[in-house]
Amino acid sequence: MTIPTLKDSVKIVASDLDGTLLAPNHQLSDFTKQTLTKLHGQGYTFIFATGRHHVDVAGIRKQTGIPAYMITSNGARVHDQDDNLMYAKNIPAKLVQSVVDIFKKDPDLFIHIYMNDEWLLNRDDAVMKKFHDQTGFTYRLYDADNVPSEGVAKIFCTHPNKSHEHLVPFEDELNALFGDKLNVAFSTPWCLEVMAAEVSKGDALQAVAKSVGLELENCIAFGDGMNDVELLSMAGKGLVMGTSHEKVLNALPNNEVIGSNADDAVAHYLEKHLL
Repeated sequence: MTIPTLKDSVKIVASDLDGTLLAPNHQLSDFTKQTLTKLHGQGYTFIFATGRHHVDVAGIRKQTGIPAYMITSNGARVHDQDDNLMYAKNIPAKLVQSVVDIFKKDPDLFIHIYMNDEWLLNRDDAVMKKFHDQTGFTYRLYDADNVPSEGVAKIFCTHPNKSHEHLVPFEDELNALFGDKLNVAFSTPWCLEVMAAEVSKGDALQAVAKSVGLELENCIAFGDGMNDVELLSMAGKGLVMGTSHEKVLNALPNNEVIGSNADDAVAHYLEKHLL
């Protein structure tokens, strides 16, 4: 009897970007680009599954030179290989100002909003701007006392000292007030993100798989954040980066752990097991 391998079942590869597929400088390494080209050449469907904005991810996709689906804003937006919007799930408009008001309690927080094709920010943030040097996608400033509320995919905040512990009370407060209406998760230990309740990368992955006549069992996924937990638990095989926060490792105790994004661990895994 032949034992089935990953190559027998996997048709879709989905990967988070920052901390996972991208190198620590938030760029795609040459080796990773070459691996993605091989994947496409051998008939695999690739999906970027990220908290980033779809405009930003489209710039990264262009650098790979392959068609790819885009799950962005943690699953609040899904675009196909031709950039057509497959679905959009927004934060309820009546809750947007309330979320920002909670973050505003700390004047040191940077409060970001992904709204339709725009990135809004309450004040200049040089650190986050560096994340997007590769694509040129940038923000415009908005008034945190008068926040646009329609078409908001996600709201997220960071703190200048990148303290996870500093942001946990905000996570607790948001869950206590809106736990049934919002999905609150850390994408990195120092970035707290808020989406509509039904939004997750895992649900978005299922939607993409179904659109091409496949199932979650035909998917392999890679990630490193709490916003990847649904993705990694729902995919047929979910790989956790070794550099993930302990909360992620504890949430997925039975998932295989691989190396670091600094060592192109995702690309090496794909080369060994699929290519």
